[in-house]
Amino acid sequence: MRANVRILVCAAAAGLSLVGGAILAQPATPRPPATVIVISPEEVDRVIIPHRRPPMIREQAVELKGVGVTVDIEEQVGTTTLELTLHNPAARPQEAQVLLPVPEGATVRSFQYDGVGPEPTATLLRREEARRIYDAIVNRQRDPGLLEFAGYNLIRSSVFPIPAGATQKVRISYEQVHAADGARVDYLLPRSESLGAEGVAWTIQGSIKSKRPIATVYSPSHEIAQERVSAGHVKFRVPEGSASAPGSLRLSYVLAPPAAGDDALAATVLCYPDASVGPGGGYFLLLGAAPAQSPTAARTKREVIVVIDRSGSMRGQKIEQAKAAAAQVLEGLEPGEAFNIVDYSDTISTMAARPLIKTAETMQQARAYIGQLQANGGTALHDALVEALRQPATPEFLPLVLFLTDGLPTVGERNEVRIRDAARDNNSAKRRIFTFGVGFDVNTPLLTGIARTSRAASTFVLPDDNVEVAVSQVYRRLSGPVLSAPRLTALDASGKAGPRLVREVMPGVLGDVFDGDQVLVMGQYTGGGPVTLRLEGEQGGKARSYSFTLDPASASARHGYVPRLWAGRKIAALIEAIRQAGAEQPPRTPQNDPGLKELVGEIVALSTRHGILTEYTSFLAVEPGSEAASRPMPALSAAPEAAGRTLETEAQRKRAGQEGVQKELNNQQLMGDVKLAYLNRDRDAGLGQRQYRGVQAANGRSLLFRNNRWTDAQLIEQEAAEPERTIEFGTPEYQAAVDALVREGQQWMLGNAGDLYVMLEGKRTLLKAPKGQ
Repeated sequence: MRANVRILVCAAAAGLSLVGGAILAQPATPRPPATVIVISPEEVDRVIIPHRRPPMIREQAVELKGVGVTVDIEEQVGTTTLELTLHNPAARPQEAQVLLPVPEGATVRSFQYDGVGPEPTATLLRREEARRIYDAIVNRQRDPGLLEFAGYNLIRSSVFPIPAGATQKVRISYEQVHAADGARVDYLLPRSESLGAEGVAWTIQGSIKSKRPIATVYSPSHEIAQERVSAGHVKFRVPEGSASAPGSLRLSYVLAPPAAGDDALAATVLCYPDASVGPGGGYFLLLGAAPAQSPTAARTKREVIVVIDRSGSMRGQKIEQAKAAAAQVLEGLEPGEAFNIVDYSDTISTMAARPLIKTAETMQQARAYIGQLQANGGTALHDALVEALRQPATPEFLPLVLFLTDGLPTVGERNEVRIRDAARDNNSAKRRIFTFGVGFDVNTPLLTGIARTSRAASTFVLPDDNVEVAVSQVYRRLSGPVLSAPRLTALDASGKAGPRLVREVMPGVLGDVFDGDQVLVMGQYTGGGPVTLRLEGEQGGKARSYSFTLDPASASARHGYVPRLWAGRKIAALIEAIRQAGAEQPPRTPQNDPGLKELVGEIVALSTRHGILTEYTSFLAVEPGSEAASRPMPALSAAPEAAGRTLETEAQRKRAGQEGVQKELNNQQLMGDVKLAYLNRDRDAGLGQRQYRGVQAANGRSLLFRNNRWTDAQLIEQEAAEPERTIEFGTPEYQAAVDALVREGQQWMLGNAGDLYVMLEGKRTLLKAPKGQ
């Protein structure tokens, strides 16, 4: 006898949801809008929700084993295909049915089934009918998590069988026309925002084709790997670890300007409205890229000075890898570009008195010079740095320094502040100083400070990593400078620069744009009419300028990820400022310096509002279900003092050693993250992965788990106040509250188990979880 089990598969941000219910089979006749859907208790027992364990689950129910997604977009018409792998562990046949939430405008293209029997069909349900189905399932299952998909249309398949013990694949495809916003086209794959949605393996890949060249492809939600097939064809995939993480997949691609030259910079501006910035204000993201240059495009030549630490601690494998890295860098230079080598221990040596032009003869000299280097002596870091910066500059070349060290300064000047100041004061040629710290015995804030103030970056090579590989990875990115010394200016309607038009721009100092680089600049706009963002710099020895329009009228809640991306970088910049202050004598700390105390307060406020926890603010929330979850939490007013103490003992004092490297790697990740960190992960003291599960954020809002409930960040300062209304699950008032969340675009908040304390329709509202949840 065949069991009548139906599985409803719902695409979620970290996974598909499988939900049971025979009542959801395709009805013989269409239901009128007011039809009430009823599901029996027996059907509820068959419910499965991948990445969200339901409160009730029947043994040997059909299981979702994996999801494969293929996205094909051609001239803005997108086809999304999901291949679902379903397994029936029972000794009897069972039936399944697919429910797939999809964006507005999607249409069913096909539904394919590998099994025997009648070919199943799929139909599109409007959001109102989909909502009634969700409500019926939720009321029986007593788990409101499925309601995070309220507001989406729904594809529903007919019933299909799965033989006993068999694994079956089904494929469902839908099409959608993606409207262009200027040169930008956006794509969305709805998935669950819940942190409990991990578990099922996902694979995501796709292809984008356009008659116009594609300048860049960007995902604010997930890491993506790209392969450029041609100017108008890009393939992408989401790496396995990122694909199975929660969150809707968001993807944007930017087309190159029509009839533009090879050196054109394509860009778009995304805006998110936020009245807290000011009337008519909000957040913006300038997303752009320089297309890969053709051989005929103007290029800025490079001057590269490689600085090699040959102190005694570099003996053995490290010095050989450093020498190989230096040789590889010089071999990678184009003929006619310039180079020199500075090597140091307790003495300083140079290959030449000034940078040399690369020729066959000078390269032969360089190979011989590198080959004779040997490790011995101490570390005169200050003098080596100054020697590299005092080299006569090669006119009209972009000057770069690759500075390697594996130790703390032991010879000559050893004071961190004075070394950092020397790097600034002696850099009249404005050389970009890319620093490489090898091993743990390095001063991490010093190397980062030297690099950051020169428009460069620091890299830390862990003991088991290869120095040559680390240097090569950085150097490969420094090919073909497209725009050097870029700066961003905001202009009003009359073309005049206005310092109040945009503010809090991150990064504060823009790095050089190299061949194929993405440009990501974030900040706040203060309202009023359209603003022109002018990006200026030098290209091929000539001044270049590009202009883009920031129009507050285009602001959309769909870009709710922009404030959080900005906040992550802002928090990292504040932490770095506090770390750098720790080098001063006498030490400036958040306990004795009002300025640093103010920075700590800003870190706490941004972390709370945008749902970004670091090791310095992890106490703001606790993990649901943990022992700490049931204990009362200190009021938010005590958080700045606690964070200040942690920043002093951890961020300021731990400057070298394994923990010093760990602090710097975590802050680099936060500073450079170009995607939403759904999982709030960083490295622990042992450099292993650590996750803060007590926080979630989406669509411009965040939740923190405090006092045994999920609390809206907007209510953290009022969390001790009594709710203005308390709404029980399953009541008409609860349904009305869900409707309100849908209108505000915040239904994702329902994806978490437990009570929810939220600011809704201007009122402090406590939504009670089902009893027993």
